Amino acid sequence: MAEEEEIAGILPELIQLRQHLHKHPELSGREVATARHLEAFLQKYRPTRLLKELGGTPGITGTGLAAVWEGTAEGPTIMFRADIDALPIPEKNAFAYASQNSGISHKCGHDGHAAMVAGLAPLLHRHKPARGRIVLFMQPAEETGEGASALLGDPQFKDLKPDYIFGLHNLPGYPLGQLVLREGTFCAASRGLRIVLTGGTAHAAEPEQGLSPAGALAQLLQTLPFLPGKLPHRELLLLTLTHAQMGEPSFGISPGQAMLQATLRANLEEEMTALSQAVEAQIRAVAREYGLEVDLSYHEVFPVTQNSAEVYAILRNAAAASGLSVHTKEEPFRWSEDFGHYNKLAPSGFFGIGSGTGQPNLHNASYDFPDALLPYGLQMYRALIREVLG
Repeated sequence: MAEEEEIAGILPELIQLRQHLHKHPELSGREVATARHLEAFLQKYRPTRLLKELGGTPGITGTGLAAVWEGTAEGPTIMFRADIDALPIPEKNAFAYASQNSGISHKCGHDGHAAMVAGLAPLLHRHKPARGRIVLFMQPAEETGEGASALLGDPQFKDLKPDYIFGLHNLPGYPLGQLVLREGTFCAASRGLRIVLTGGTAHAAEPEQGLSPAGALAQLLQTLPFLPGKLPHRELLLLTLTHAQMGEPSFGISPGQAMLQATLRANLEEEMTALSQAVEAQIRAVAREYGLEVDLSYHEVFPVTQNSAEVYAILRNAAAASGLSVHTKEEPFRWSEDFGHYNKLAPSGFFGIGSGTGQPNLHNASYDFPDALLPYGLQMYRALIREVLG
């Protein structure tokens, strides 16, 4: 049976799986029912073994899954990773499989990513690898940047000892099924910075009796976004203000505390470090100038996601063999992915796949992963298996 016919034969089951996941989305670190449903799907196709409850930490329920198909001879271990968490965005769509969980929906396409990787299971059940091992891995908590790093601390996960790890992301705005490749940095590092300035409250009639953070907050709002442009850098360096708050909604109280949040982005880890240090120094200097206490904390930290020359060659060869259209991206994407953490464990390759030129953007309330994209992802995954295992 030709590969296209074989994939077409399992497509109705994958669409059903994808739409079930879309209908029952769960937030990062809480993907309990999602993991249970994916486990049941994978078990139908009799993996050699299945590891579950991976990646548990004090802040994350262990909902990672890894299904392993062993070959008959020794060889490399390939891992295919899918993210499985949803977003705190209300569903705008009204189709039959619209989200049933209020305020939560799959607006980044992780339902589709999971269905693509799970789609390898029936194919591996029919055609076990002649050598090596293939691991289908479902990762929780990508959206918060916590999932991959938690898994790297899980002994069961590390004992899988992959030789290569591959992942993808669907990309609205690119033709359906077009592969998007890039050597080096594929997408940027980012980190969220929370700044809390503390002085003292006073009656609004006597503001001089307190210590308002208003002046310091105003100065930081005006200066922080321009700081990256003043630093030496070879690649993208960006600071985006995302939230500000001071005091409480009142006419009678001069505020004593302010909070500011910003996202820092860079294409190189060393430039992210330099940006963070410069931003912290400026904030502390402003706080000293106004006599305020300051507390700084980082959240949702994502590393750079990079494709080494070795892994990029594998991606290029597999893409050519897949018969799919290929676009080579000149600049890295500005968004971030926690997939970059996996390079600490094994050579890791990440690529994009177009989800249609008329598709709403990721994180848009009207977005829905197109089921027509599922076979294209499977074609590329099969090509990667052939490229690495022969």
